[in-house]
Amino acid sequence: MARWRPRAATATVWYLRLIALLNLVTVLLAPFRDQVETHNEGEYFTPYLMTAGLSSAVLSVFLAIAMRRRKRAAWIFNTALAGLFAVLYLLAMTLPDGGFTKHPLNYVSTVLTCGFVLALLVGRKEFTSKGDSSNPKTAAATFVAGLGFGGVVGAALVALTNNLHGAADFWDMFRYSVGRMITITPSEHLRSVIDAPTWVNAVINAMGAVLFLLVLYVAFRSPRNTELLTVEDEERLRGLLEKQGERDSLGYFALRRDKAVMFSPSGKAAVTYRVVGGVSLASGDPIGDPEAWPGAIDAWLTEAREHAWAPAVMGASEEAGVIYARHGLDALELGDEAIVELDEFSLDGRAMRVVRQAYNRVKRAGYTVRIRRHEEIPEYEMAELVAKADQWRDGATERGFSMALGRLGDPGDGRCVMLECHDGEGELKALLSFVPWGADGLSLDLMRRARDTENGLMEFMVIELLQRAREVNLARVSLNFAMFRSVFERGSKLGAGPVLRLWRSVLGFFSRWWQIESLYRANAKYRPIWEPRYLLFEKSSEIPRIGIASARAEGFITAPSLPALFRRRHQGPSGAEPRVPVAAQDGNGKG
Repeated sequence: MARWRPRAATATVWYLRLIALLNLVTVLLAPFRDQVETHNEGEYFTPYLMTAGLSSAVLSVFLAIAMRRRKRAAWIFNTALAGLFAVLYLLAMTLPDGGFTKHPLNYVSTVLTCGFVLALLVGRKEFTSKGDSSNPKTAAATFVAGLGFGGVVGAALVALTNNLHGAADFWDMFRYSVGRMITITPSEHLRSVIDAPTWVNAVINAMGAVLFLLVLYVAFRSPRNTELLTVEDEERLRGLLEKQGERDSLGYFALRRDKAVMFSPSGKAAVTYRVVGGVSLASGDPIGDPEAWPGAIDAWLTEAREHAWAPAVMGASEEAGVIYARHGLDALELGDEAIVELDEFSLDGRAMRVVRQAYNRVKRAGYTVRIRRHEEIPEYEMAELVAKADQWRDGATERGFSMALGRLGDPGDGRCVMLECHDGEGELKALLSFVPWGADGLSLDLMRRARDTENGLMEFMVIELLQRAREVNLARVSLNFAMFRSVFERGSKLGAGPVLRLWRSVLGFFSRWWQIESLYRANAKYRPIWEPRYLLFEKSSEIPRIGIASARAEGFITAPSLPALFRRRHQGPSGAEPRVPVAAQDGNGKG
């Protein structure tokens, strides 16, 4: 049975996909639709969910997606509904004078429906993903509220367009609208007092379809993560960073308080993540001892599978990617991180001429840079710097998730380093903020400047930091992340293939709106060490979903907010114990 369970579960998914396709074909092809509708009347019946309607096609698609994600709620729904159909079909086929046994298609329908139920029962233990406990109640409330809202809107449209003026009261028009939304044929009384135009009926039917989709979404949506980083979690993570923080330049960003954390059973490693749109999105490498990374990864993946979240990692290093790959995740190179080693950096030489000239030009203009740890900045000065940073921010949304801290001036980040650039008159013109990377490294967190500053100002500030490294005990600096850097580098070389050149041209086109190529060029000036970073995922089919979730997490896409009826709020836990799923407790751009 252990061998047949996953096969049976997969068979249920393919059955629903096939039914969805057939229903769609019946919608598009009138002869096929007529045949199916005929076989759903009288002494005929069709397989489970085969109804020649668009609603059935949509329902089948939703159920197939939910079953593929192994959601328990979808299994219960299908088992109850398909089981009822199977019992009715068997009873119909055993009636001595029912006439159902005369039609071969009824045998096919009975076999397919009973086979689907059998596959559901055999694969029962495969469907372990939990849904939100509030989903049934919220779906019911959504259905009732949606019918009420649609009934009122439909009644208003009917009142304005009814050809039988004054024949129907509001209650008649409301019942007519609600009935059409749930595809109930209007009664003889309603037909005698209401004669609405075709477009009004179409609008009411469309509202019913939207309500149907919304109820399905609410009923089968994955739960949101209700755990956020607590004070105790943050202290534990800081302890791990003190011991192993030099391993990953992105390690300090694990302290973002809008993330959750999953510790290994030993407590020596942790994975930090956020759930966005049904994607459990981790960032960077696991924190802590690499020997304990597998335990933390197992715990994180177990939780993701329990709730049907798609696991993904943004910005993992090659070392972490190898370990994640052992746990079933695949890798896609995102780009490269620019790292400058102080003992290898120099402004001398022809290759650094452009940077050297920009630095000297800004310096001659009278600009100066002040370097301080955040803890050295008085509170009132920090408030002014934060206000300036907000003023210079490009857009209303604070962006960042995997490579940004998102809380400039927080008292807990005293070891961060601030660079303040003033012009010749002493006016503040730009800010750079770096987070700690181990004992002697920094990683760029925030970069802001006034609009009217000199070209090359940021290069001037970075060079000042590199030349005055002793002031902050600095040995290495992680600068911006350059997406698809290898494409730009290899695509510009002699002998690059047509596919690579085309890909480079496409990225260059989109660079007009997003800083793709410009970030690579800006960081290449310092001749850094390029460290590749990867996107890790479990299934390639989830990449579009992961991409959207990543864009939302980074602040590039803002999802429309749902009404309060459909929202679920984050609630931080009060306990200090590390969270480990039951199955895992027994060992089983910056800027």
